[in-house]
Amino acid sequence: MARITVEDCLENVENRFELVMVGSKRARQLAVEGRAALLDEENDKPTVLALREIAEGLIDSSILSVVEQEFTIDEIEEDSIPKENSDVSEPLSLGHTDASSQPNVDALPVEPILSGQGTAE
Repeated sequence: MARITVEDCLENVENRFELVMVGSKRARQLAVEGRAALLDEENDKPTVLALREIAEGLIDSSILSVVEQEFTIDEIEEDSIPKENSDVSEPLSLGHTDASSQPNVDALPVEPILSGQGTAE
């Protein structure tokens, strides 16, 4: 792996600020977006690979003007959203039909819970 210097990269971009912007955008493209590398990867991390591509003149500041396509919720097709057949205004039933079928909270043992010796295994 050849060592990359800032001076090598500055031959292809105007200043250090632009180098950081171009390098970070290209590294993000390689790491997150899965873009193909323009050089042999040689087990380099995306940031090093991005700087190598800049030093070789394969990537320049024109990468900053490229607008990435973002997807919004409005673009999702309505056919892909499942439709429900139930009426939303109906109350949610938890399986209890009357008050007598609800568990008696006062009858639960408190001591094992307080001592940290629950029944869970």
